[in-house]
Amino acid sequence: MKLQGRIFSGLVTGIVIGAVSKIAGLEAIRTIVIGLEPLGTVFIRLITMVVVPLVVASLFLGVATLGEVRRLGRIGGKTFVWFFTTTLLAALIGLTVARLAHLGENAPASLRASLAAESPQAVTSLSSPPKTLVQTFVEMTPQNPFAAAAQGDLLPLIIAVCIFAAAATAKHSDGTRTVIGFFEGVNDLSMIVIRWLMWLAPYAVFVLIAASVAKSGLDLLVSLLAFSLACVIAMALHVVLVLVPALRVGARIGVLPFFRAVSDALLLAFSTASSSVTLPVSIAAASNRLGISHGVASFVLPSGVTLNKNGAAVYKAVTAVFIAQLYGLHVDIAQSVTIVLTTVMASAAGAGVPGSSLVTTLIVLNAIGLGSHAAEGIALVVAVDRPLDMCRSTVNTIGNLVGAAIVARSEGESLRLDLADPARLPLDKT
Repeated sequence: MKLQGRIFSGLVTGIVIGAVSKIAGLEAIRTIVIGLEPLGTVFIRLITMVVVPLVVASLFLGVATLGEVRRLGRIGGKTFVWFFTTTLLAALIGLTVARLAHLGENAPASLRASLAAESPQAVTSLSSPPKTLVQTFVEMTPQNPFAAAAQGDLLPLIIAVCIFAAAATAKHSDGTRTVIGFFEGVNDLSMIVIRWLMWLAPYAVFVLIAASVAKSGLDLLVSLLAFSLACVIAMALHVVLVLVPALRVGARIGVLPFFRAVSDALLLAFSTASSSVTLPVSIAAASNRLGISHGVASFVLPSGVTLNKNGAAVYKAVTAVFIAQLYGLHVDIAQSVTIVLTTVMASAAGAGVPGSSLVTTLIVLNAIGLGSHAAEGIALVVAVDRPLDMCRSTVNTIGNLVGAAIVARSEGESLRLDLADPARLPLDKT
């Protein structure tokens, strides 16, 4: 059975066992289920363990490779503008949908009271006055990156990494190449650890969801369903409102011909939940069927796997609003700005493998002051993360392919699926 099937089995089994434990006379089952919850907590701690090395390594490599921007000139600049703009819009759409849906706010009072009772020490931190915009920007400025990493304050760490990575693009020496090679190794090891943890995910999902249902009842499942629907709706809106118009206006390609041409890459992204695994197929589709030059495709698409994750940006923004309001933290303007800014940066800090977006979402949760609730919130959504991961990987891949087509068109390339004459060149089936 594939990983997503095993995770779904763990989810269903956990729901059933947790619900059964609420039946009168079966308190012993409930005691056992709640007693197993620390095993799920261990899983969450292991995921948290990967955050700092993954963020530092992947973000350093992503920015350091932008040294290519100076060599590729216009192509690199256009690519970076596309990445930043679409990721920012994705975060704004995710935030807007989550706010309009009142995610977390509509959760039953009994559920919110139950969650608060599980971690009373975090309630104190949430009841403190919200930070102003000025305080938020001041605290974003890195002072001691190592202390920030140790305290879980990852936003200053991200900015510090970006500064040092930018410095790496300014000097090409043996020492610089050694540093880049070191972070390549750390990034590779982080992705291996994530794959190991995803193997444990079905069992952790079973334990976590069973314990949550045993303590909070089925109200939690209703809230998770609303959260999942909001994520999917926000991703669909991003595709329809941002990527499709950009495809037609910027790349001048018909929507249906485009999706037919890249369908193999999108199906692979959806089934594997990995944009890294999909990369070779995406490059082949872009070169052979869209007619994008190898020079553009080989730069834009690999860079996009690291830096351009529209689906992940939508997911992070929706998740941050949902968890914050579920735990009683009102998302005001200052926190909305923080969510959007950290979402843009955190989206570039993940790896193109299943589960990495779940890890980097902790950056956003910590930035808005959720404290110990950050890891607890991740534990709540991990049960539904795999199907959402499949959706956001697909959106990530669409965004990268559309971006490659727009950059190619802006460079004067003649694409095979010209909107003015879709039948001008037949689709290459290779």
